[in-house]
Amino acid sequence: MNDATASLKESVGRYGVWSAQLRSGDPDQAGERAEAVAELERLGFGAVWLGGNTSAQHAAPLIEATSRIVVGTSIQSIWEHEAAATAAAFAELEVAHPGRFVLGLGVSHGPMVGGYERPYSTMVGYLDDLDRAGMRADRRVLAALGPKMLELSRDRAAGAIPYLVTPEHTAQARERLGEGPLLAPEFKVVLDSDPARARATARAYLSAYLKLPNYTKNFLNLGFTDADVADGGSDRLIDAVFAWGDEDTIRTRVDAFHDAGADHVAVQLVEDDLARLPREGWHRLASLLT
Repeated sequence: MNDATASLKESVGRYGVWSAQLRSGDPDQAGERAEAVAELERLGFGAVWLGGNTSAQHAAPLIEATSRIVVGTSIQSIWEHEAAATAAAFAELEVAHPGRFVLGLGVSHGPMVGGYERPYSTMVGYLDDLDRAGMRADRRVLAALGPKMLELSRDRAAGAIPYLVTPEHTAQARERLGEGPLLAPEFKVVLDSDPARARATARAYLSAYLKLPNYTKNFLNLGFTDADVADGGSDRLIDAVFAWGDEDTIRTRVDAFHDAGADHVAVQLVEDDLARLPREGWHRLASLLT
């Protein structure tokens, strides 16, 4: 492990928050989003990961409103942002706030991108362009699921930020990456101990992801079946990719990722109201984890 990657691991810590709500919303609520990130910093989280197709533009006001917490994109689509502009935006933030921004890159999904083809080769070319533009490899991470992209995360980036995975995937990813690179999977939590209600909340959220082949293929590779990924997801799948239950159960489920080899877990709090910042829930998570 090089010094820069070790520093990144130390900066993000063991736990972070993954949130699409912190990326977008009513412009009049930008102050509330910045205030919420400052609160997450006070609660002890090491990083916030901005969900959806994000960029340095979304991260900058949150970094400016805080003093320590790392802000990362999860992810910036390589199809929608030119590499030269990405490198320039990174450099500007790095000069103003050294070590506070991590560029998370991904290839997105075929149903969401026109002209989607050869995603792995396109990512390789994008990283080549970032290198030519002078961007440091140790400040970027890749949304990697399969073996080839994980190896690219190891060889051309600081590590991987897999999304919608299990501890079993984390163990496989750690073996593929080796000990040095950052491994920071995302994991979803429903703060509800009622099985029917918690699974209903989870299933409503998961259903959109099950229309994306990258995820369903990964589930099948992990031993799930076609029946598991149909109709919003089986109870078996829901219980594997979401934590729900009492506090001890949720803590144990999150820490299973660390036991499997994760350096950092980006916890996504899932509630029925997806537009609202779940600030009370984040406080509960902090009391559980940090």
